[in-house]
Amino acid sequence: MKNTFMILVLSLFFVSCKQEIKPADIAKLNGYWEIEKVVFDKGEEKAYGMNENFDYFQFKGLKGTRTKVMAQLDGTFLTTDTFENVSVRITDKGTFLDYKTDYAKWSEELISLSEETFVVKNNQDKEYHYKKSGPVNLLKDGKEVK
Repeated sequence: MKNTFMILVLSLFFVSCKQEIKPADIAKLNGYWEIEKVVFDKGEEKAYGMNENFDYFQFKGLKGTRTKVMAQLDGTFLTTDTFENVSVRITDKGTFLDYKTDYAKWSEELISLSEETFVVKNNQDKEYHYKKSGPVNLLKDGKEVK
C-alpha cells in the first residue's frame, strides 16, 4: 500500500511539472537553433559539439516554417529553397509541432520552451534539446553580421 501511494505521489509530481506553453510563447521559436543533444528512449544521450547545420524557424501566430541552413565562416547562413510548413497544435495532452512537406507529415511534442532553449519529443520517444544560436564570424574580417 505504501508503494502504491508513493508511486501515485511521484506520478502527480511529474505530471504537474510539465511546462504549460501558451500561444504567445510560440514567437520564442523564431530564429536560428542548433541541436545541443538528443536523449534516446532508454535514457542514453548523444551530445553535439559545434554544428554546421541549424534549424531556422519563422512563425506568425501558430503557423510558420522550418528551414535547414548551414553556417558559413563569415557569419552568414547558406540556405536552400526547401522548407517544412509547421503548425502548432495545442491540446489538453500537450503542445505539438505538426510538420508538412509535399512528401510527408509528422508531429513532435513541444516539451519545454524558453528564450534560449527548447525541447521536442518525436514519436520514437527521442528528445531533441535545442539551444538558440546566431551568426558567428570566424574570419575576423572586422565586419559585423546582422
